Amino acid sequence: MVGVVPTREALQIAQAAGLDLVLVAASAEPPVAKVVDFGKHKYELAKLKKDQKKVKQDVKGIKISPNIAENDLNTQTRKARQFLLDGHKVRVVCRFRQKELVHPEVGRRKMEMVANILEEVGKREKDPMLNGKEMVMVVNPRSGVAGAEKPPTGAKKNAQVEDKQDGGEAVQD
Repeated sequence: MVGVVPTREALQIAQAAGLDLVLVAASAEPPVAKVVDFGKHKYELAKLKKDQKKVKQDVKGIKISPNIAENDLNTQTRKARQFLLDGHKVRVVCRFRQKELVHPEVGRRKMEMVANILEEVGKREKDPMLNGKEMVMVVNPRSGVAGAEKPPTGAKKNAQVEDKQDGGEAVQD
């Protein structure tokens, strides 16, 4: 803290220290300036800006149809479950063809089945809603569940160590 100093004197102080004079608040009376390394100052501002950015959540999607078979539905929900466990939103789309659009309740039933299967790892953000020829539902991951079904990384490592130990033992008759 140097206090109120004329501009020329502030520049001389900065040059003597081998640093730069950076204007921090030009609209203040008197204007506020800092004697700092400008490159470092720029880096810190960029870092602050980056930290303030919101973490973006990906939206993954699965597609089903109103007449999807049970095994195909299970496969799609397995994919959706993995997306939810990875922390992504899942957008479930039920696409209707020509005459299927007459019975949207069939598609709604399939969407409800998907929602019930995913209930333990995700919660509905948006209920199934018909939009043109598509019925759309969005499922958010539940907090605290992300990564719950992934195997621990240490278990595999220990298994390899045990294999090495077993391989060196001699077999006796």
